[in-house]
Amino acid sequence: MPHRHVNMPASDHFQQVQYAFTQHLRDPENVPTPADIEPRRMAIYERLLFKNVENFLANGFPVIRKLTADDRWLEMIRDYFKHHQARNPLFPRMPLEFLEYLEHERNDPADPPWLLELAHYEWMETAMAIDPREIETPRPDIEPDWLSSVPILSPVMTPLVYQWPVHMIGKDYQPETPPDQPTYLVIYRNREDKVGFLELNPVSARLIALIRETPRTGRELLEQIATELNHPNPDVVIGGGLDIFRQLFNLDIVTNTQD
Repeated sequence: MPHRHVNMPASDHFQQVQYAFTQHLRDPENVPTPADIEPRRMAIYERLLFKNVENFLANGFPVIRKLTADDRWLEMIRDYFKHHQARNPLFPRMPLEFLEYLEHERNDPADPPWLLELAHYEWMETAMAIDPREIETPRPDIEPDWLSSVPILSPVMTPLVYQWPVHMIGKDYQPETPPDQPTYLVIYRNREDKVGFLELNPVSARLIALIRETPRTGRELLEQIATELNHPNPDVVIGGGLDIFRQLFNLDIVTNTQD
């Protein structure tokens, strides 16, 4: 019986070549260059692709990049490049992919303990900038009556709680142990599309959380906080709460009220 040569389907062959190509790109030191590709050309492409990803992540996480030595930074990006299976092909979402790598795949005891939270803090600025939602509530001509009406939060704001004071970490402040109290922040985008962060105290953080829970008047919200604090003079809490409302209103974090 004559021998029959069975050709591999073109689609299967292409997938094998594509797999070999991407595996080499991920780990050029340990995976050989695909047989049909000139090594010099492959090396140029590999360096170009790696440099593009490295530059993009450096721009997405400028504080982390500044605080990380060059060799440590390149090692981390190479490890990300080698191991992380990205699910989103869009470049603006690459910082989120890197954040997932730090959270679920990276395990280097030499990394600073605040690395993941700082990365999340830096990513949130990008996330808020590209959030497609807008503030649709018209800005009132006069300041609303916060106590007798229901405050409305901006759709482009997010309260954040961190173990580490991520907004303070920099060249001159890199703590080794977290403070006793958590760090409360809110990130927002105002009507002029500028992104900002505001540090909150426990009362203002609790106020924003209560506004998000269920529609209630400002007075009801502040009275609940006074009860939770077991404050002997609720009017003091209400007066301080009015100052918080005004600050949040000026930043477009609270945009208006409804009856």
